[in-house]
Amino acid sequence: MKKVLLLCFLLISSVAIMAQGYKVGDSAEDFKLKNIDGKHISLSDYSDAKGFVVIFTCNHCPYAVAYEDRIIDFDKKYKKKGFPVIAINPNDPAVVPGDSFEGMQKRAKEKGFTFPYLFDAKQEVYKNFGATKTPHVYVLSKDKSKLTVEYIGTIDNNYKDASKVSTRYLEDAVNSLLMNKKPEVTYTKAIGCSIKTKG
Repeated sequence: MKKVLLLCFLLISSVAIMAQGYKVGDSAEDFKLKNIDGKHISLSDYSDAKGFVVIFTCNHCPYAVAYEDRIIDFDKKYKKKGFPVIAINPNDPAVVPGDSFEGMQKRAKEKGFTFPYLFDAKQEVYKNFGATKTPHVYVLSKDKSKLTVEYIGTIDNNYKDASKVSTRYLEDAVNSLLMNKKPEVTYTKAIGCSIKTKG
């Protein structure tokens, strides 16, 4: 009986660890997902990048929508410095029809997204990262083919009103990396809607 209980405990613990995803300092794995233009994109396609800003986001969540313009502005500023935005929709469209691939294409066109908007159709990539919200940000640094998680969390400290933002966590993290320094703040709580799955 004790052996059975111990085995159950170990199984539950291992599942919990797997569900947690990446921590700051972990090595991240590359992925390959379909972009809104129908082409498949992976991080290895960006040979000149110094790192990446991977943002799990979607079409319908009011938090995600509130940040769209800020994400576009960030991408315009930082992709030429070597840190492009890679946006990923992790939601199951069977649960939220507005987050379908066609909905993604429509939203990206309406807003004029300047970055790839990828569909995590099998809902595997967000689980690997450990994302739980939309939006949920992961800053990765790149050294040759190695990707290291440098920051996890939210974009800034005021999703409601961009004009009232006083701390820009994402920008601060990337600016530090561009100066070959580690970010002072490496983790914040992501604020947003829960990722939608059938389970």
